[in-house]
Amino acid sequence: MADTVWSTDTGEAVYRSRDPVRNLRLRVHLQRITSSNYLRYQPAAQPGKDLIDLATFRPQPTASGHRPDEDEEEEVVIGWQEKLFSQFEVDLYQEAACQSPLDHQYRQEILKLEGSDGRKNRRIFTYTDSDRYTNLEEHCQKMTTAASEVPSFLVERMANVRRRRQDRRGMEGGILKSRIVTWEPSEEFVRNSHVINTPLQTMYIMADLGPYGKLGYKKHEHVLCTLKVDSNGVITVKPDFTGLKGPYRIETEGDKQELWTYTLDNVSSLAQPEEEEREQRVFKDLYGRHKEYLSSLVGTDFEMTVPGALRLFVNGEVVSAQGYESDNLYVHFFLELPTTNWSSPAFQQLSGVTQTCATKSLGMDQVAHFSYPFTFEASFLHEDESAEALPAWPVLYCEVLSLDFWQRYRVEGYGAVVLPATPGPSWSQVPCGRGCGVCWTVWRDSASRVPSTMCW
Repeated sequence: MADTVWSTDTGEAVYRSRDPVRNLRLRVHLQRITSSNYLRYQPAAQPGKDLIDLATFRPQPTASGHRPDEDEEEEVVIGWQEKLFSQFEVDLYQEAACQSPLDHQYRQEILKLEGSDGRKNRRIFTYTDSDRYTNLEEHCQKMTTAASEVPSFLVERMANVRRRRQDRRGMEGGILKSRIVTWEPSEEFVRNSHVINTPLQTMYIMADLGPYGKLGYKKHEHVLCTLKVDSNGVITVKPDFTGLKGPYRIETEGDKQELWTYTLDNVSSLAQPEEEEREQRVFKDLYGRHKEYLSSLVGTDFEMTVPGALRLFVNGEVVSAQGYESDNLYVHFFLELPTTNWSSPAFQQLSGVTQTCATKSLGMDQVAHFSYPFTFEASFLHEDESAEALPAWPVLYCEVLSLDFWQRYRVEGYGAVVLPATPGPSWSQVPCGRGCGVCWTVWRDSASRVPSTMCW
């Protein structure tokens, strides 16, 4: 006999679906591998015989009337939030131990099942989002694997945050109607809003792995699968669907250790072509309405760029200048648009002057910190969008000037830099040169060969 291949990967898997979660169907197959069936001895019918008939060794029925071989294997198809009662719940609610409206509802359903053909399940059952087990499981989750773990203050506080159901809101998204800023928040508002609060529904698929005739004990309950679905259509399955992997296994504890295997398969029915087409029309209409809603929030005052036009917005800052021996510096700068196809608004100034700043010693250099902001706006209109027709990019020219004790102005250097063509923040260091007769030099002096620079 070939060895059975087990699946040891019991981690969770995340899926996303746009279909309603009520269409989800799972097939759970549970099977016992090692059996503790006992064969009861019955004496032979004819006295004097030394041989015992094999028919006398047969599995005996349990107290509930079921034969043990009927409990060796079970397969159930379960829908989303479908309630399957365990033997413990059947015994509990038959005794009228009801404390809430949900308990009374479960009692009526169990009595109805007992009056009909009975339950379709024996060992496999479920805990839905409304059951106490779901609340206790979320409240008692541990952060480590230590048996003697003591919950921290943060764990206890986070356990009080209801991340699953927010006042029974639906699982479909809606338009935000609350105010963005709450000036006087209450304690409950702070408690419910200080974390990401995504409505989440949970469902547990369980199995009662107790021995024959002893079903209905809490200590024999084991979690086969945990399903979680949020309002964004994200489905979390732990463990993942079996697929081509081997079955998962569970080893029970106690004197009679038994081995069980189970598989999880997604048996949800596929949508028909006409249903998919109708769904696409619904989503198209929904996205269209959402686009209109966003357009109404933006309004009509927002100016759109005309087709075939390129608009350039520059938010810059003259940070500092260093490498000059003067005590007071300031910078004059202007933007040059290269061709006639470039234009700027009539109110836009393409030049500016920083404030006069006293220099400070920074190592061997004198540094003037300006932190002077500026803004430019320009546009380029063209019809040819080929790579050869790309426009020449604007250039920013800078002039560094100094002011001495006698109120005399002197040009310390000139520099130029091409504006970045990539959107986003950037940092440029502009080397500056100073005219000397008919020659240009980019060095502060011939001895040190240290260039004068300006940062913006």
